[in-house]
Amino acid sequence: MVISLLKPEATTNPTDDKRAVESLVHLYEDGAFPRRELMDRLTRRLGSGVAVTVALQSLGLLHLTSETAAAQDGAACPADVKVPENAPDLDAKMIELDGKAGKIFAHLARLKAQGNTPRPAVLVIHENRGLTEHIRDVTRRVARAGYVGLGIDLVSRAGGSYKFTDPEEGAAAYRKTERGAMLEDMLSGLEFLKSQKFVNGERLGAVGFCAGGGNCFNLAANSKDLSAAVVFYGGPPNPLSVLDGMTAALLGNFAEQDTRITSQVPALMTALIDKKKTFGIHVYPGVNHAFHNDTGPRYQHAAACNAWSNTLDFFQQHLRKA
Repeated sequence: MVISLLKPEATTNPTDDKRAVESLVHLYEDGAFPRRELMDRLTRRLGSGVAVTVALQSLGLLHLTSETAAAQDGAACPADVKVPENAPDLDAKMIELDGKAGKIFAHLARLKAQGNTPRPAVLVIHENRGLTEHIRDVTRRVARAGYVGLGIDLVSRAGGSYKFTDPEEGAAAYRKTERGAMLEDMLSGLEFLKSQKFVNGERLGAVGFCAGGGNCFNLAANSKDLSAAVVFYGGPPNPLSVLDGMTAALLGNFAEQDTRITSQVPALMTALIDKKKTFGIHVYPGVNHAFHNDTGPRYQHAAACNAWSNTLDFFQQHLRKA
């Protein structure tokens, strides 16, 4: 991408500008900040409102400059879907667990009525800016559904998500964490769950969103402990042959308008069929990437509720079977 309308004194690299724009837009779509703040950050980066328009147009995102998009800011998830940290039926708290490189932060949630009765557990894998309140909320939704939920913080090696109050800084810290390190920490999360007396260590699942969906694919390909893995609009692995050893049942929730990701689904399905894997795929019409995130502008209540219902049904089938 070449932006010809930058201020004369600007010395930024066009490739760097493109990456910065894409990163900022992605953070906006995941609910990191409202549209107005997105436009302010882009203007500071590119030097003028005209340059922002050119950049967004080149990426096919000119709609973000419109009032229609602005009207979507603040779309909230209904109160009966969110699960607050102080929910009276849950024991939910931040914890630290041991990892190969040191302490790993995580959000642990389970039903108080469970006591020490072993139950299946689900590892919740966040998007590319860390263990946000939204992902902690999803972890508590898992717990309310009757599972032990563990929201893993894959920015722990950089000090933890809580350390980064600015979404851009959190995303930068996430990008600096190597993929292999994230896999190690996810595997440590599963080992922690297996060691808890209130967890049935033979019934472990995982669910990941966006970048966390990609990490969920990676975990499923590298862990025999998983019985079920659910991916929300995460990119399939490349090459697909890494899924050869996957033993978990896989559910994919994708968005029709998220063409960069969803265009890879046919090849994914073909590979899963050829490899004789247990899987299900849902492609939701009329919605885009991050449709499940109720803190972002692309949240679509009907599709999000349906995808979550299918996710719980999938876990019921594969984590509670006899």
